[in-house]
This record gives sequence, structure tokens and C-alpha cells, in this order.
Amino acid sequence: MTSLSQKSAGLGELGERTLRKVRRRVMPLIVLLYFVAYLDRNNVGFAKLTMSEDIGLNAAAYGLGAGIFFLGYALLEIPSNAGMYRFGARKWLARILITWGIFATAMCLVNGESTYYIVRFLLGAAEAGFFPAILFYLTLWFPAAQRVTVLGIFILAQPVSNALGAPVSGLLLQMDGVMGLQGWQWLYIIEGIPAILLGLLTPILMTDRPRDAKWLDNDEREWLAGTMEAELAVKSGAGNHNFLAGLKDKRTLVYSALYFGLVCGIYGLGLWMPTIVAALGKFSTPQIGFIVCIPYTVAAVFVYFWSKRADRTGKRAWHTAVSMLLAGMGLLAAGYLLPVNPVLAMIGLTASAMGIYGAIAPFLSMPSAALTGAAAAAGLAMINSLGNLGGFVAPYAVGLLNDATGSNQSGLLFLSLCLCITAVATYLYSRKRPEGDAALDPAVAAAAAATTGSTAPTKIS
Repeated sequence: MTSLSQKSAGLGELGERTLRKVRRRVMPLIVLLYFVAYLDRNNVGFAKLTMSEDIGLNAAAYGLGAGIFFLGYALLEIPSNAGMYRFGARKWLARILITWGIFATAMCLVNGESTYYIVRFLLGAAEAGFFPAILFYLTLWFPAAQRVTVLGIFILAQPVSNALGAPVSGLLLQMDGVMGLQGWQWLYIIEGIPAILLGLLTPILMTDRPRDAKWLDNDEREWLAGTMEAELAVKSGAGNHNFLAGLKDKRTLVYSALYFGLVCGIYGLGLWMPTIVAALGKFSTPQIGFIVCIPYTVAAVFVYFWSKRADRTGKRAWHTAVSMLLAGMGLLAAGYLLPVNPVLAMIGLTASAMGIYGAIAPFLSMPSAALTGAAAAAGLAMINSLGNLGGFVAPYAVGLLNDATGSNQSGLLFLSLCLCITAVATYLYSRKRPEGDAALDPAVAAAAAATTGSTAPTKIS
């Protein structure tokens, strides 16, 4: 019997050496790209602190514009990922980076509700395909058994982007009057330009597939290419290598719905966190930035620990559900503690950030393990497209609730309900499926059998 926790050792010296090189070469660039992407889509939460008064936005209008990003994102997600599959990750990601960098910088030009909605929509349309393209790219370089940890490293960019971006954004808001521009305009300009620069560098720094990796030794390149092709062959019996098959797969629709609930929590909290913190006391914008940094810093540490634990045990569904329940309970506590005790409310917000970001890697590893080949490109795009509509619904709903009640409490309770329902549904659906429990995954079993030299299937315990 081969324990799932021993799978890393089962790679052998060659496998360990190869994947170590791949992680060192691939992951820094991937994390940096996602860091910039997350900064550019979420910095509107800080810009709102001064921009709303300048251009005349109420809470509902801000929430609608913050969320409308995801309508453009959803509409072009699948066509964009089809382009990535056709033209390769290097060229397509460069195109995405340059166009979204242009529109992220153009946010400095908004002067009212209409222009705010239009540029946010165009920003979402420009960024469409980025996230699922990265997920698909990782499926080409890392075996399924090692993918949760890799996804965890990738997802670390979200809380780290918020943690580092928060104080920087707070300080940039102090640039009022420099060259005749407002601080929020400088925020968009300074944080938008890096995407354009990275778009120019990505085709040089990125490699499309393992067989193109001249930075690997010949034996390493052959091992990695052979391993990934063998894993693909194990799952070929599912007949899910056609691009359209990924769109028709029932698992794609279910994971899209579940991801919708998780995304409600991600962006409902992320896009409103600066406003919630501002309501806890009389703080300057730099102070708000440093306070917002706290929950995201704690969340980043938790994401790394939780992802490695999910990888070690293989219980992806369980780790996803527990993490979302933690997030839901944290938001519930914060909602009731906001008017009572700011410190305890911040502890609740910190727990919610830990749970929300801790759930992402084990959740996304499930559809990426279930789908392969072209079907993965299509399926992951559709999951991200439909799921990210939660990024439209949640910020707008929170804005409407805040305008209706005059407080942040009702919005936090709404987000808590979304996450708790999604946690239960995810566990019930995925707990007995191969992608939800790696002990049931035939690809993992085949890999374990190969490493022990057995020709019979090896039970994973």
C-alpha cells in the first residue's frame, strides 16, 4: 500500500530535481503576473475612498462599477482561453497583459458614473482569459498530485497583493495635486503601468510546454514530458480532450455554480474591505492601508500551510469546505461585532480572509484534476467565467444593502450566507469524487503503481 503522503518521495531523485527546477523557473513569473492582475482589479476599493466624492458615486454605483468588471471578464473568458490554446501561453498572456495594463491606467480618466462603468467593463474584457490560462498552463507543467501546493503558491499572490498593495495604495492617495492630478488618479497610473511592462517581457521569460524547456537537462525534459503525457493518457478514457467537451461536461457546470459562491466572498470582501475598515474609526488613508494589510498578511501564511496540508492528505473537498465555513463564520462575527468592538471585528475579518483565500487552491485543483487537455482549457475558462459573475453580484449587492441600511453589517451577513451554503454544497458534491479525494483518483493510483514497479493498481490510503 502506498500512502498518499509519500507521493513526493515516489517521484524519485530525477522527478524531485526536475519539479524543483520547474517551480523555480515557472512560479516566480506566474505569481508576479497574478500579483499585478489582482492589484489592478482590486485597487478600485482604495480609489473609492476619495474618488467617489470627486466623481459623485454612491455605494450602489460604486458596487455596480466594481462588479461590472466581471461582466466583461465573463463574456470574453471562453473565447480568450480558446485563443490561448491555439496560439500558446506566451503570446496570449502578453496580449492580455498589455491590453489590461492600458485600461487599468485609463481608469485615471473616469469623470462620472458612465465613464466609470465603461472603463471597468473594458478592463474586465481585456483581462478575460488570464486566470484560466494560468490554471491550464500549470496543468501542463505539474502532475495532479503536486498541483494543490503549486496552486497554493499561485493563490498566495491574492492576499500578498492585497497586503502589499493596501499600504501602497493608501500612500498613493496622498499625491493629490501632483502635476494637477488627484491621488486616486496617480494610484491607477502607477499601478497600471507594470502590467504593460510585464506584457513585453512575458514572451521572453515564459516557455509554452515541457518539451520546449531548453533550461531543463535532456533527462529532466524527457521525464517531465513523459510524466505529463502518461497522466493525460490515464484520463483519456473519459473522452474529455475535445475543447467543446469541456463546455458540455456536467462537472464544469457544477463547479461553475460552486465557484460563483466562493467568488462572492472573494470580491465581496476584497472590494469593500477598505470601506469597512474606514468605518471602524477616524483613520487617514495611509492608516487604512496599513490596517487592511493585517488580515491579508495572516491569510497569506494560512494559504501556504493549508494548501500543503490539502496536497499531503489529498482531501481537497474537505479542505475547501472547512476553509469556506471559517470564512463564513468570520464574516458573521464581523457583521455583529462592527458596532460593538472594532478589534474583535478585525479578528473576524482576518478569519474570513484566511478562509476565503485558503479555499481557493484546493477548490480549483478539483476541476483542474477532473478535466484534461483541450477540455481543461474550455472547462476552466467556463468555470472561471460563470463563477466570476459572483464578482459582479456580490459587490453590487453589498452596495445596495449598505445604501438601504446605512451600515456594513447586512452586506457582511449576505456574504457569510453565500459562503456557508457553498461550503456545504461543495463538500456534498465532491467528497466522494476522484478530484475531491485524491485517494480515489486513478491517475494518482497509476503513478503510485509505477513508482513501486507494480503492474497492478496500487491502493492509495
